[in-house]
Amino acid sequence: MSDSDRDVLAGIDVDGRLLGRAARIGRILASHGLQERLFPDAEEPARTRARRLRSALEELGPTFAKLGQLLSTRPDLVSPEVADELASLQDQVPPLSEAEVVAVMEEELGVPWEDVFESIDPEPLAAGTIGQVHRAKLEDGDRVVVKVQRPNARDEIMRDLGLLELFAAQAGRRAAIRDLVDLELMVDHLSSSLQRELDFTLEAANVERIGGVLEPYSRLSVPRLYPHLSTSRLLVLGEVHGVPLRDAPPGKPRTEAARQLLESYYRQVLWEGFFHADPHPGNLLWWQDRIYFLDFGMVGEIDAEVRELILLLLLAFWREDAAFLAEVLLMLADDETRAEADADGLARDLTSFIARFRHGSLRDLQLGPMLEGLTEIAARRGVKLPASLALTGKAFAQMQLAVAELDPTLDPFAPVGGFLVRAIGGRIRGQAHPHTVFYEAQKAKVRLTRLVESFERVMGARAGPKLQVQFRGMEPLEETLRAAARRISLGLTAGAALVATGVTAASDHVGNWVPLTLGSLAGVLTAGLLVDLLRGRRGGA
Repeated sequence: MSDSDRDVLAGIDVDGRLLGRAARIGRILASHGLQERLFPDAEEPARTRARRLRSALEELGPTFAKLGQLLSTRPDLVSPEVADELASLQDQVPPLSEAEVVAVMEEELGVPWEDVFESIDPEPLAAGTIGQVHRAKLEDGDRVVVKVQRPNARDEIMRDLGLLELFAAQAGRRAAIRDLVDLELMVDHLSSSLQRELDFTLEAANVERIGGVLEPYSRLSVPRLYPHLSTSRLLVLGEVHGVPLRDAPPGKPRTEAARQLLESYYRQVLWEGFFHADPHPGNLLWWQDRIYFLDFGMVGEIDAEVRELILLLLLAFWREDAAFLAEVLLMLADDETRAEADADGLARDLTSFIARFRHGSLRDLQLGPMLEGLTEIAARRGVKLPASLALTGKAFAQMQLAVAELDPTLDPFAPVGGFLVRAIGGRIRGQAHPHTVFYEAQKAKVRLTRLVESFERVMGARAGPKLQVQFRGMEPLEETLRAAARRISLGLTAGAALVATGVTAASDHVGNWVPLTLGSLAGVLTAGLLVDLLRGRRGGA
């Protein structure tokens, strides 16, 4: 470890347990040639540096492996070579013994395992840094898979998180590091992610929630959850006897599943704001003419405002509108970044980026790399985008690879039109109840009336306590402005009535009298507007 690295750690007050772990971290970094400086030799090939870093993080254990996986989803923070290498991080842990697995199960169930299970396969299906998975058979004959948390997983992860938090607090004071990455924010994000994964009840909730999102799709499903047997350290799911997607037999179910998988991700990301964030081939199996999602430890969540902007971003890219695409990226950024950003330079970069796709088929467009490319361009221009966008890009990339396995001819933008129609239609149906229509119409009326009154006060045409401006000797201008405000009011109200007429007419939950009444109102208001315009022409107003 160099003097500069020791300075970073200087002053950190750690107990013996953390100090021992810190020493081991130093030895592992040294064994992989990463001890000389915080950032490896720039003259060494980028791919070699990336492999060294991946190997070190694997050996350091679950917390650091998770940190690497997190960094792999942030192309704005690491190079493409590092992101690709870290995405392949594998857990390097010995499997638990059968006795250790049984001990955790009995501790969680509160009864001998034989009271619940007829048998448990001693060979694990998978052994990870947090949990281990085994096949089993319940007393009633159901075939299940059981995920058991490693006995010391929580203690080891919390110890490493304590070290990382101390390191981030010290290193974050250095300008060179602070300008590159917000270490404290990154560690906080890692801490939240790991603590969620340590609570299997949250993963069980993810299974149920994703299952609800996939319910409209006949070719997509999730394993059955056994909630009465699942705890914070034990998860029991129905066994899926599937095969990899590439082995799905050709035919209608396969092509339907490809289309539904693609469409479901638009729904998960852009409508629900909750999506399975790790749909790699190992987490998708083909069984009984369906795709089954597995492993629900990693999910993504996106708030409503970001969802709408991501949809605009996709549409702007589709329309090859670089200027508007730049505006959308800036809208996704924080206020400080937006104020200092070079919008023109960003638009130029995006024009070149879009041109790379212009001569290809939409079927060849990779949604994930496209989103990741936009993130990288924004990062080069100093525009900090939400971490959820990078995670979305990674999920889309993995999903599209799965879709390509099933149906390589499917256009990745094919579901956009139908998705928009259904999404808008769903919102309209949800708002078409007479009470809702009446409430929204009255709210719009109040807002419009207040807008017109405020406008008249500013112009001096209406007395008011807040702002009074008198244009003395300018009665013709005053009258013209009053007429304009009156016509704007009539036009907006008539337009709103026409829209409400269309909405209620399309709904099955509204009586026929509602659209008839609203249509008549729209007609009267439109006629009034026309009369006012004709009268104004004759009077010169």
